[in-house]
Amino acid sequence: MQIQFLGAAGEVTGSKYLINTELEDSACKFMIDYGMFQGAREADEKNQKSLPFDPREISFLVLTHAHIDHCGLIPRLCAEGFKGPIYCTSTTAKLIEIMLLDSAHIQVSDFERAERKNKLGKWRGEMPVLLYDTKQAIESLNQIKPIPYSKKFSPIKDIDVTFEEAGHILGSSIAVIDVKEKNKDSKRLVFSGDLGMFEKPIFRQPALIESSDVLLVESTYGDRLHRSLKETEDELVEILTNTLNRGGNVIMPAFAVGRTQEILFILADLIRRDRLPHLNVWVDSPMATKVTELTTACLDELDDDAKLLYQWLLDHKNKIDVRFVADVDESKALNRLKSGAIIISSSGMCQAGRILHHLMNNLPFEKNAIVITGFQALRTLGRRLVDEAASVKIMGEYIDVKASIHTLGGLSAHADRDNLLKWLKGFKQKPKHVFVVHGEPTASIHFVQTIRETLNWNDVIIPTLNSTFDIS
Repeated sequence: MQIQFLGAAGEVTGSKYLINTELEDSACKFMIDYGMFQGAREADEKNQKSLPFDPREISFLVLTHAHIDHCGLIPRLCAEGFKGPIYCTSTTAKLIEIMLLDSAHIQVSDFERAERKNKLGKWRGEMPVLLYDTKQAIESLNQIKPIPYSKKFSPIKDIDVTFEEAGHILGSSIAVIDVKEKNKDSKRLVFSGDLGMFEKPIFRQPALIESSDVLLVESTYGDRLHRSLKETEDELVEILTNTLNRGGNVIMPAFAVGRTQEILFILADLIRRDRLPHLNVWVDSPMATKVTELTTACLDELDDDAKLLYQWLLDHKNKIDVRFVADVDESKALNRLKSGAIIISSSGMCQAGRILHHLMNNLPFEKNAIVITGFQALRTLGRRLVDEAASVKIMGEYIDVKASIHTLGGLSAHADRDNLLKWLKGFKQKPKHVFVVHGEPTASIHFVQTIRETLNWNDVIIPTLNSTFDIS
């Protein structure tokens, strides 16, 4: 059996892994995740590269969750010949439809805009490449096969798969795959996907897995600890109070999936506990609106505190005014708000979408605050703001950064170093093969050292992009 790392190897995004094995009756190739690389031009180039395998030879795909860096290239894979089933949890099956259609819409819109400008002689640089269109995204959704949590199923003879709770976002899972190779004992492969924090509000805790022969574990925050929820709440209360009292706006770039819903949860909870007064909040992201609706429809997947808070909100609708912005004209109208507004908008890394307009209109004024709520990849606009750039280029125009910039470290949907270790300690013995993935080099190297020192697991590998390992 071999595993090839086609993404999230030495970097955070682009998760995709190819397994090649020999079963009793035939050879089999299958994929775990098929995500999009995200970031600067290098990411675009990676997304456009030809596949190092024939998609028609892939028997099936196992998807851990619906974030674009794990599922975003599935329509492209299907368009290039993959016809097999795509297995994921039942909620991920609902969420991925929102994600992929939004991704296709953005690509088509950007491509058509570039074409129009190019015809007028106003386009500079290379034309964007359309990875897939809406029709191809819809067609790929026909291959989705939803499976409940903790239900073992067999996508093919001699392979069993089980999805366990990952606690990361709605529908997120740990993929546990048992493979019976030809003339060999069964081998267990565990893919952590993205793990959430233990004891964190809204989502359930990650499931502990007791055994594995081959383990892939994420390391996004393997080199640091998140701030406690109390510290995060204290900082958020201070930012909101100071900014709103001086007549400013609060702009919060946030991922539409998971992060936006968590921010709304925290704001409502702070109001419930009388730590904040009545707030005026705008959620300016059509996708975030759809995901929030899906979240309220899937309350069974939330923890008990989230369910109680949701009921409190239903009983106290006058305590917080949350408006979900639908069309573009309504979004543009938010630019007329000069004070007292909390605007939550995507994209979370400030690379595209409506957040760009809100940053352009609010960054130049000292009275405003920009609150960074999640991971910012290298070479993204969000990362430049975090790194205290004096000015940033947005849609071809340089904007002075006068607003205060704040990073809330406690809101991450990813487990930090200690929570990752807590999850690893659930294994009763060291897996034969351990690969640390889904992290920038510094984070992954630090986490490997921590694993060796804390768990005494010495043979731990950080794979490089396109590397292949024998895991027999």
